Amino acid sequence: MKVIYMANEIDTIIKNLKDGDVERRKEAAEEIGKSGDSNGIEPLIGAFSDESPAVRFQAAKSLGEIGNPAIGPLIEALKNDNEGKIKKYITLALKDIGDVSVVDTLIDVLNDNDFAVRKFAAKALGEIGDKKALEPLIESLTDEDWGVKVATLKALGDLGDERAIDPIKKARRAATGDKDLKKVANKALKKIGK
Repeated sequence: MKVIYMANEIDTIIKNLKDGDVERRKEAAEEIGKSGDSNGIEPLIGAFSDESPAVRFQAAKSLGEIGNPAIGPLIEALKNDNEGKIKKYITLALKDIGDVSVVDTLIDVLNDNDFAVRKFAAKALGEIGDKKALEPLIESLTDEDWGVKVATLKALGDLGDERAIDPIKKARRAATGDKDLKKVANKALKKIGK
C-alpha cells in the first residue's frame, strides 16, 4: 500500500537519508519506498554508498517498491559505477522490480568482475524467468566462483527449460567431490522435471 506524503514531507524524508543516525537513514529509505515517490529514486541510488549494509539493502528494496520508474536510473547507475558493492545492490533492486526489460542488462552483468554481482545477476535472472537468459546462464556454469555456480544452477532450475538438463548434468559431473554443488544440481534437475 502506497503512503502519500506532501511535497515538503517527502523532501524531509529524503534529507533524512543523510542523517547521522543509521536507523533514521534506514527508516527514511523505507518511507520513500512506501511512498513510491519518484523524487526518491536518485537519493536512494545515492544511499548505495552508505556505510551501513542495512541502509543499502533497504534502499534496494525501496527502489524495488517504486518499480518501473526506477529502471532507467538504476541501469544508468550500473553502467557508471564500477564498485561491486554498489552494483550488487543495483542488481538486487532490478531483481525486485522483476520487469523483463532488465533481462539484457542482467545478462551483461553475468560477466562482471565482481563474483557477488555475478551471483546476484544469476539469481535475478532465475527469478524473473525470461528464457532469453538460458544460454548466458548455461555459460555461467563454468564460472570460477562456487557461489556463482550455485546461483546459476538454481536459476536454471527456476527457468525450467529442458535445454538446461545436459549442461546441468555436465556441471554435476565436473563437481567431483563437491556434494553440496551436486545437491544443488540435483534440485535444479528435479525442478525441471528430469
